[in-house]
Formats: sequence, structure tokens, C-alpha cells
Amino acid sequence: MFQILVVEDNQNLALLMKARLEQAGYRVLQALDGQEALDILDEQHVDLIISDIMMPLMDGFELIESLREANYTLPILVITAKESFADKEKGFRLGTDDYMVKPINMNEMVLRVAALLRRAKIANDHKIVVGKLVLDYDNLSIHGTDIEMELPKKEFLLLFKLLSYPKRIFTRQQLLSEIWGLDTEVDERTVDSHIKKLRKKLDGRPEFEIVTIRGLGYKAVKRDD
Repeated sequence: MFQILVVEDNQNLALLMKARLEQAGYRVLQALDGQEALDILDEQHVDLIISDIMMPLMDGFELIESLREANYTLPILVITAKESFADKEKGFRLGTDDYMVKPINMNEMVLRVAALLRRAKIANDHKIVVGKLVLDYDNLSIHGTDIEMELPKKEFLLLFKLLSYPKRIFTRQQLLSEIWGLDTEVDERTVDSHIKKLRKKLDGRPEFEIVTIRGLGYKAVKRDD
């Protein structure tokens, strides 16, 4: 189940958004401001963020800027009362993926969330199919004609991320920030260690390979590409 973080200091609106998103099949986390959102991201894996702009402590613009500077690539949907072109321009320039102006239609919000997840190349059924191999996000498992395997959560999320964007290079810091959290105490060698474990478990698979980009990081390449 995809996990969405709603960052909104209007608690009534936040509850309405949470209820509609849960009705659509998402798991929802909530934060009252940008700083609380960062704290949650340190502890939880999040697939998409919905954020207000005008909030105490750390506003939405600061949150977006912090995430993009830390190489988070997860989709961000801004929902705000700030409707001027200058505000929208600033939001997109900082790295938001979509922008809605309050008051919003909750059904439209759900449609936009689904579209953003699709654009992030995460399948609606929470699976990635690579040849005859299926990665099941809900069960943290891989299965195919000759393989049935459950992976530890971090290993699975790492592999799922790479295969969601085949041929795209991810730096070690990008992978570390997204999967282990913004202020994690582990270092980039942790990424190398998890890649090594994945390669050992999946060495020689005909569907894909994980390629090291010297001095940068990693990418997944489908063998039939």
C-alpha cells in the first residue's frame, strides 16, 4: 500500500484529505508543518507528499527546497490558498510536481495523486513487471517462474526504486536520503552493502542487472533493452 504524507496545519482539512485518500486505498501520515514532515521522513518511507504552503515553523516552500536539495525525488503535490502566478512559479521552480488552489475537489485530488504516482512509474497495482519477474511492493517479494523470494524492506525498496526508473542513474546520496531518511546516521557505504546483498541474491538474473556508475552511484538496466 502506498504511503502518502499530508502536511497541513488546518486539522479539519487534513482529516478530510486523510479520509478521502484512505478511501482510495492509500495509507496516510500527517504533519502540521514542514519540520514535522522532515522528522517523519527520517522514520518512514513515503511515496508522495501533499503539502500546504502557509504553515508555522517551516512553510511548504522551505520543505520542498529542503527535500530537493537533499535529492529526494518523490512526487510533491502542493495544495494551498496561494493562487498567484508568482507563487505557482516559485513552487514549480523549487521542485513541486503539481499545484492545486484551495478550495479543492477531493476527487480531483485523488486523481492527481494517482497521476503523479503513475508519472513516477510506480504501477497502480503496486507491482513492477520486468520480463517474467514481478516485484510486489505490498509483500516486499519477488516472484517468477523460477524464483519466490521475500527481501528485507530496505533491500526491496532499493531495488524497487532502481527498477522504477530503468537506466536512470541514482547517486548513493539520493538513495540514502530517500530510503534511509534525510538525517540518517548511516553513510553511503550502507547503500553499497545493500547493493552487494541484492547482487548476491539475484546474480545472473536474465531480466535485469544493477550497474555501478563509477564515482556516481547505480542504475538498473533491463537486459532486453
